[in-house]
Amino acid sequence: MVIKPLVSRVLALVLVCAIGLMGCSAGTTNGLTGNYRQDTLTVVENLTTILDMPSDAPDVTEQRQVARDQMNDYASRYRRDGRVSGLRSFTTMQTALNSLAGFYSTYGSRPLSDKLKTRLKQEFKQVEIALKRGL
Repeated sequence: MVIKPLVSRVLALVLVCAIGLMGCSAGTTNGLTGNYRQDTLTVVENLTTILDMPSDAPDVTEQRQVARDQMNDYASRYRRDGRVSGLRSFTTMQTALNSLAGFYSTYGSRPLSDKLKTRLKQEFKQVEIALKRGL
């Protein structure tokens, strides 16, 4: 009779630990580390790669979904961080992400216009420069 409550408590503890560990690892699947500078450079690099992909590439749809997920995770991680949200690099990055997310939600699978690509690449360069200056 003592064994049944003990087994149920151990099982409950194991389940809580498993769920807790899975929750801790869920945020790292998108390549974000929690280091603002490194995460920003990673997102810029990934989005630049996607912008340079031809529209008829075989995995362009999958890559766009990965980009959307990463943009959402990046914005949700840093937009409420007071240490970061006022930085020039963050506001410029947020502008670029909003433009790209708006395009994806409005036009879906259509290829990006050259004008938008040029603007996004210019904003990404501004972000990189601001990061180098610590702004």
